[in-house]
Amino acid sequence: MSSLAEEQFEGGDSFPKDFGYGSYDDENSGPQVQNGKTRILLMGHRRSGKTSIQKVVFQKMSPNETLFLEGTNKITKEDIANSSFLQFQLWDCPGQMDFQDFDADLIFAKCGAVIFVIDAQDDYMEALNTLNLVVTKAYNVNKNIRFEVFVHKVDGLYEDNKMETQRDIHQRSNDDLLDAGYDHITLSFHLTSIYDHSIFEALSKVIQKLIPQLPTLENLLNILINNSGIEKAFLFDVVSKIYIATDSSPVDMQSYELCCDMVDLVIDISGIYGLEESPDVPAFDSRSSSLIKLNSGTILYLREVDRYLALVCILREDNFEKQGVINYNFLCFREALQQVFEIRNKSNGAGEPGSDTESIEKLGVVNNHAG
Repeated sequence: MSSLAEEQFEGGDSFPKDFGYGSYDDENSGPQVQNGKTRILLMGHRRSGKTSIQKVVFQKMSPNETLFLEGTNKITKEDIANSSFLQFQLWDCPGQMDFQDFDADLIFAKCGAVIFVIDAQDDYMEALNTLNLVVTKAYNVNKNIRFEVFVHKVDGLYEDNKMETQRDIHQRSNDDLLDAGYDHITLSFHLTSIYDHSIFEALSKVIQKLIPQLPTLENLLNILINNSGIEKAFLFDVVSKIYIATDSSPVDMQSYELCCDMVDLVIDISGIYGLEESPDVPAFDSRSSSLIKLNSGTILYLREVDRYLALVCILREDNFEKQGVINYNFLCFREALQQVFEIRNKSNGAGEPGSDTESIEKLGVVNNHAG
């Protein structure tokens, strides 16, 4: 079975190209903004760090280079289409926007989430007033919007100050909503910084809420790890290092950082030694994989899922002895994931919700613990 799995691995094709960025073989065409694509708004006061977040996460800018960014003077739109699950528009709204007088219907009508960025190192009382105004206006236009508050630039605060600042912002913002009669609105809070992995984890959690297939993906990952002796698994978008799904066990920040570093390592090495002719296309294909053994007896194992998705697993070295079983189960997982892609595309085209349960039922994994 091990040799069969390895043979399938070497000879197996990636997902069809239309499951990725789109026309990546056509050098003259990039991802096109489509009507109806979920919109995520980055809002906040000037110099709060909105543009820096966008540049670091989605354009691979070094955090140190963001010190030289100019202020945003108008709404800038970026189309994010890294995979079939990661499809949205990111709107970076200028901090000097007149929040008292703007077209709320135009901005919030097709919005899936509002990310309000607050500078934790600055006086945030005025920002909280603006947050209350934005949330109430957005909710009156679109009651399905998710509201996320990034307590940003916490790298400059001591650990105790971080938690105290978050508690204060949480308490004041919810009190403001209560006073305005909107206490039923839920705000989610995240401590973030562009100088560590916290911004990637926060955006991962935001985007996961916008993926209808998330329960299916989580179920698939649960089945995979339970039958393969894997402790933790992440489904990464390799372009942005956002994980679009993970299994149901709690996320340990240190484990997530290790997996992020592994994705960086694989992409960097592939970029140096890869065979792609075009420098604009990542050298990440169906043969991309990586195995890292840590001194603690832990193994990090990365496998390519499609051109812009990778599965990163954490497991004990003892459980990796049956690598053939793990590889076979991975192939079953990838096939089931492809069916989720296809069902989603069909349901989007037909305008009817599709059922993902059949892809779970067809996941014919082999139990790694069997003798």
